[in-house]
Amino acid sequence: MSSSVIVIGAGACGMMASIIASRENNKVILLEKLGDIGAKLKATGGGRCNLTNTLSNDIFMKDFGKDGRFLSDALNLFDSNTLKDFFLSIGVKTDAPDGFRVFPVGHSSKTILKALRVEMNRNGVEIYCNQKVENIEFNKDRKIVTTSSGTIFEADKIIIASGGLGYPMLGATGDGHTLAKSMGHNITSLYPAMMPLKVKESWISRCRADTVAKVELRVNIKKYKKLYANGDLIFTKNGIRGPVVLDFSREITPLLDKLDEVPLTMNLTKGLNQEQIRDKFKKIIKENRDILTIDIVQTILPNSIALALCDEVEANPQIKFSKLKGTIKDKLISILAQTPLTIVGHDGFKMAMITRGGVSLKEINPKTMESRLVNGVYFCGEVVNLDGPCGGYNLQWAFSSGFLAGQLH
Repeated sequence: MSSSVIVIGAGACGMMASIIASRENNKVILLEKLGDIGAKLKATGGGRCNLTNTLSNDIFMKDFGKDGRFLSDALNLFDSNTLKDFFLSIGVKTDAPDGFRVFPVGHSSKTILKALRVEMNRNGVEIYCNQKVENIEFNKDRKIVTTSSGTIFEADKIIIASGGLGYPMLGATGDGHTLAKSMGHNITSLYPAMMPLKVKESWISRCRADTVAKVELRVNIKKYKKLYANGDLIFTKNGIRGPVVLDFSREITPLLDKLDEVPLTMNLTKGLNQEQIRDKFKKIIKENRDILTIDIVQTILPNSIALALCDEVEANPQIKFSKLKGTIKDKLISILAQTPLTIVGHDGFKMAMITRGGVSLKEINPKTMESRLVNGVYFCGEVVNLDGPCGGYNLQWAFSSGFLAGQLH
């Protein structure tokens, strides 16, 4: 089957690239290895589909880290405002109920997927599912694609939008990386990201009833002191999860590859330091000298965590706080302000929402998303070595890079 453009992967960036390329009067074929399109998009944000956020482009890029400027051309062409206008133009209104995260009205990814499907059909995109790409050959300017079904497709240009290794149950197996390698591209080290983490400490298993807001996590290694994240945290049977953990796991999983364990400090008290906690307790004791240790700690922490940390420093929770030994008080206040935690592992890509790593950015032209090594081959989305935190960053990058790649400059 012959076309102008073949897009490999029917996720967010692949569907966007298909629409934009087809609007330029190209005959577009979209190949998807699964039985239907948009499986990962359907699951994103717990099915609510956090499309983007309301940050300025500069802050948005900064939050991606040292390689964030790579997004510049894609964002200048198709940023959060342009994305909202695009979806409005195909019948989907959006809102930002918390002033930050942008969702489709109704908060259903099915709305987004349906609109993209209708727009692809309207523009004549030919969609072929159950077509895993096995090989790409080059015959002069033509690209010859062979799939697992034995079907052969030909095109002038190819857009690889096949994702990374995150969400393997939704078809992610790193096919794009294999194809890129076969063309001579370098693939950076690949790590699972946006996932729960396992810890050494056993006390956390007693704290599963509570979500702790505005927690700061910081790596407690001198060389990596600058690595930190803030957000809501949830304790599990053998680890931690929640938005702050999903964000921070991007930094932790590569460290675990170098180290057996990664020590952290947590601030569970909404930023209160030792002196501020001490002052707060002094004021409370002035009003109630007979207050029990557990009761005073519960003024800043939920009961389950308060009890667990009291036990960690051998502070009897059922005696008056004023009767605690000075050394025990100091230990208790210290652990409240900086709670140590040791990350020892994770569940690998099976629990990862995204992949950290991918096709080297040095080998992709950021102005077009075209390969610097092979003319007429483009990359977009998660297959590229670029990932952001939670909050619409990665989906915006998928749509922006797909939009840019679809221009086929």
